[in-house]
Amino acid sequence: MTYPAPGSDGLARQVLEQLSSAGLAGGVDHQRGLDHGAWVPALIAWPQADIPVVQLSVQTDLGPAHHLALGAAIADLRAQGVLVIGSGSFTHDLSSLRLSGGQIDAAEPGWVTVFADWFHQALVEGRHDDLLHYRTCAPEAVHNHPTEEHILPLFAALGAAGSNAKATRIHQSTSYAILRMDAYRFD
Repeated sequence: MTYPAPGSDGLARQVLEQLSSAGLAGGVDHQRGLDHGAWVPALIAWPQADIPVVQLSVQTDLGPAHHLALGAAIADLRAQGVLVIGSGSFTHDLSSLRLSGGQIDAAEPGWVTVFADWFHQALVEGRHDDLLHYRTCAPEAVHNHPTEEHILPLFAALGAAGSNAKATRIHQSTSYAILRMDAYRFD
């Protein structure tokens, strides 16, 4: 599948400058296409692919604090009309996919619910320190995220929203028992 959205060299340069100024320097890869974490939500929201899309890569080995700082470094882009989207999955233990029996509407197990409820409360209560340490604070955290790449984009979006941002859940769903796809808006 392709999503032929135009990029924006100007925005990409600006993001790179802001990250560099924050000590989070990176590089630009003009060869790699958009990851499914970028093009899937963009395809749903803008099926004509008529908006510029600039993608930031997840740095799995750098953890939540890095991604929160990354978001904070580009926070002023919002004032310029740039929408920052952190796309991932609220829970993501594909090794437990068999629990669904192949049914998209299978009931989620308790370990998914307890983690998602904890994370939701921490978000809406603004408990950023707990969120940064979710792997040791949240119940069933490692079970729901054996690896972090699917939750880290949330931290970038949270950072981009600013330290006083309020989280509002705008969508909640579960697929195949173990994939929670909750969505939040930060104001």
